[in-house]
Amino acid sequence: MTAEDERNPGNVNTSFFHFSSTCLLHSRSKAFTLVELIIVIFIISMTAALIMPSLWDRGERALKTESRRISNTFRYIYDEALGKKQTFNLKINLDKDTWNYTSKNDSRSFELKDRVMFKDIIVPSIGNVSFGEVIMAFGPLGPEEPVIVHLMKNEKEYTVIFNHISGRTKVYEGYRQ
Repeated sequence: MTAEDERNPGNVNTSFFHFSSTCLLHSRSKAFTLVELIIVIFIISMTAALIMPSLWDRGERALKTESRRISNTFRYIYDEALGKKQTFNLKINLDKDTWNYTSKNDSRSFELKDRVMFKDIIVPSIGNVSFGEVIMAFGPLGPEEPVIVHLMKNEKEYTVIFNHISGRTKVYEGYRQ
């Protein structure tokens, strides 16, 4: 033993204790406990449960969004034609899945997105149209007749019904007449 060890005999034991407790702490921090693993798995499963339904429902959501967009366009044209005392022409192209409206001061074009398609359009004066173009005039008193638009994506279908008297629309899931 050295002279310093003789003066402080507990020094060797203290350093040994410090070394062993440090190794013990490091060895425990390298592994996950069962509780930590359960918490991580729970967080991942909750995140997946919240995200997956929105990915699975993408087709119907796109169809519903496009139906609402067409519904809003009908209402907008009706309200603008009445409010501005102008005539708006609405043209729906069933072959290209597009529609647009024009007036003296306003014009706008739309295209169906996410592979949503027009199935058909029902207007009483011309019947059921499933290809080509349908042109309707929205005058200062509104259009002369109701319009029913059917949209589809894969095997899902939505119906937009426009009431020519009130200018209101309804969107339904499925095919309605």
